[in-house]
Formats: sequence, structure tokens, C-alpha cells
Amino acid sequence: MPTSERHENGAEETIDAINRKTGRNMPQAIATAVILIVVILACLLISVDAFVALLVVFMLLALWELRVDFATAGLHIPVVMLGICSTVTLVATYLSPRHIVAMAVCLSGSVVLVALAASIKMSFGSRLSLAVANKLSHTDAQARLESSFNHENGEHTHSRLSHVAVSVFTLLYIPLLGSGLIIALTGDHPVSHAITLVFLPALSDTGGLFAGAWLGRHKLSPRISPKKSVEGLIGSMLLAMVGAFAIFACTYDASLWATRWWVPIVAGILTGVVGTFGDLCASMLKRDIGIKDMGHLLKGHGGVMDRIDSILLCAPFLCALLWVTGL
Repeated sequence: MPTSERHENGAEETIDAINRKTGRNMPQAIATAVILIVVILACLLISVDAFVALLVVFMLLALWELRVDFATAGLHIPVVMLGICSTVTLVATYLSPRHIVAMAVCLSGSVVLVALAASIKMSFGSRLSLAVANKLSHTDAQARLESSFNHENGEHTHSRLSHVAVSVFTLLYIPLLGSGLIIALTGDHPVSHAITLVFLPALSDTGGLFAGAWLGRHKLSPRISPKKSVEGLIGSMLLAMVGAFAIFACTYDASLWATRWWVPIVAGILTGVVGTFGDLCASMLKRDIGIKDMGHLLKGHGGVMDRIDSILLCAPFLCALLWVTGL
């Protein structure tokens, strides 16, 4: 065998080993991550308004994914009403001079509207059925059997209250947590805050992925997420700290560092712990429904929700940290 072919085969075997260890297609994941980083930075360079518009688009895509995911278990959410309420909540929170008040008022009204819409099951053609069929075709049969729903006997039936409950949960999961991202943009350093809230959880995920793949020995929660490890959690916190120090060094002057030097350390620990908890919550939700990925929109990452679950959960905590410390 020629030397070049041996090198190619060796490289392919190495990539395959990494893919098996991390549980994802790493070349695709890296390419997708680069594209996402470019899009996010481009929006921030254009204006904060463009970044808010990007957040709204991502939230709407996440709602569509959740609609399909819940539909595989026979649960139906009013995606149109949820999309309208989520958009209004995020935009009003950003534009209103009283951001928290606007968020509270919009969410209070949204709960009523979404609950009413969820109690009325409406169909908009066969697109949802096709999406559910495609989702089930990519789902492991064993995962379906281990879920909380009786998938062997067809679609599980639910009461109207179940549809209302899961719809309100979706409302709290996406626009409520997403409002933490929006509120952080209203401070004195919106670009820095946006980078902190978006990229710190991403760095935390990356640190946990590689530390867990190379050093992971002690499982964090084998039943919920077999690939999560204590070593991965430590790697998540360390890389998030490094990222926080880099962001803070490029944003704030030396006078603030004298009294705020500890904030990047707290931010790193907070991001690692809360982000990992967010991943575990999403994994538990997927296991309960009986699916592997929330979607397939982002190659190598699964769906939008698979990418933003830790970002959403970290957002209110990091936003509160920035507010309490006066940053």
C-alpha cells in the first residue's frame, strides 16, 4: 500500500475514533461552529439590533423543532401563537425603557394566549406529519421504547391539560430564558455582554467535550447522559474561565480589574456548572420523549435547541452576575 494511502487511512481512522468518542461528526461540527461564529460576529459588527433579530430567528427555529419533538410523543403546541408571543416578548423587552417590566407583562399575557391556543388542536396540512415521520426515521428504536410514552401502540393520547402544560413550559423555556440574553444587551457594553452570554457557554461545551473525550473516567450522570463526566465538567469550567478573562481583558480598563478580578473566575464556574446542568436537562427531556437530537438543522450539532440549551439556561445567571457586579 502506498504511503499516501496509509496516511489517508490513518487519518480517517483517527477521525472515526474521535467521532465515536465525542458522539458527533467533528469535521461537520467544526465547520458549522465556524459558520455560526462568523454570522454572530457579523451581526454584532453591523449593530446590536441585527443581533437581536438573529436571536429572534433562532428562537423561532427552536420553537419549530420543539413542535416536531413533542409531536413525536403525541403532544401538540401552538407554534404560531408561541412564535408571535415570543417575538413580541423579546422585541418589547429590548425596546422598552423598562425592560424587566415589559418582559413580565408580555409573558403574563402570553401565558393566557398560549394556554387558550393549546386547548384548541388545529392542523395546518401534512407538513408536521411529514416532519414527525422523518424524525422517527432517524430515531433509535430502543430510545423510543425507553421513553415515558407507549410508542409500541402508536400515538399516545393526552388530555387537553397536557397540551396546555407543555405549551406553557415551552413559553418559559424559550422566551423567558431568552429574555436574559436581551436584557444583557441593554447595558453599557452590549457587544461584550453578547459575546459573554453566547460564547462562554459555547467554550464551556467545547472544554467539556474535549476534556471528557480525552480524560473522562468518572461519569457525571450515566443514566441521563452517558458521555458527561466529572473531568468534562472541570474542563468546561476551566475553558469558560479562560474565555471570560479574555473577554474582560478586552472590554474593561485596569481600574475595574483591581476590584473585579474575581468576576471571570465566578463566570467560568457558573457557566460550567449551569451549562452542564442545562445539557443534562435537555438530555433528560430528549430521553423522556424518546429522541436522540432535538433537530437536524445544524450539521454535527443536531438541532438549534441542541446548540442553545446551555446558552438559554446560563443567560439569566450571567446577566444577573453582570448586573450585580456593575459590569
